[in-house]
Amino acid sequence: MNKKIDRRKQYTRMVLKDSLILLLKSKPISSITVKEICERADINRSTFYAHYNDQLDLLEQIEEELIADLNTYLHQYNFNRDDESLQMTEKLLEYIASKYDVCQTLLNENGDLSFERRVMDVARQFLIKNWSENKTMDAEYASTFIIGGSIYVIKHWLANNMDQSPKHIARLITSVDIND
Repeated sequence: MNKKIDRRKQYTRMVLKDSLILLLKSKPISSITVKEICERADINRSTFYAHYNDQLDLLEQIEEELIADLNTYLHQYNFNRDDESLQMTEKLLEYIASKYDVCQTLLNENGDLSFERRVMDVARQFLIKNWSENKTMDAEYASTFIIGGSIYVIKHWLANNMDQSPKHIARLITSVDIND
């Protein structure tokens, strides 16, 4: 009996998340109502409120799960040496490609800017230690510039239906040397 309830809860959360992602493809979170999400998911509002406080809470949960999953995925690999930053960047892009629909939606103009910043923080955590042993202020600014540019390259890549391989985009991103 308990497993059945857990599966129902999982299903309910999945359809609510999917509904919000579909709505975010066409309009910003500020224009989306709980009523719209529930109608699309074919779930009543009281069920929605049993799981989430509001549409922003639902969005935050989607983002939180994605960031946690991304961190878990990247921690599987040992990226401690400079020569591994290409492979790490490629793994990051492969993960994003595997979650294309949700990442493309959350990083589009209707997405939440806090998600973009959180992705930048994850990328910084894994990439910066590979790019620079020198922790000077200039290196910090340069790395922020590169991470920001990388996010926009990724957004462009997603908007173009990933028209290049993750390896190609990873080479492009890692070809910039902040130590020059």
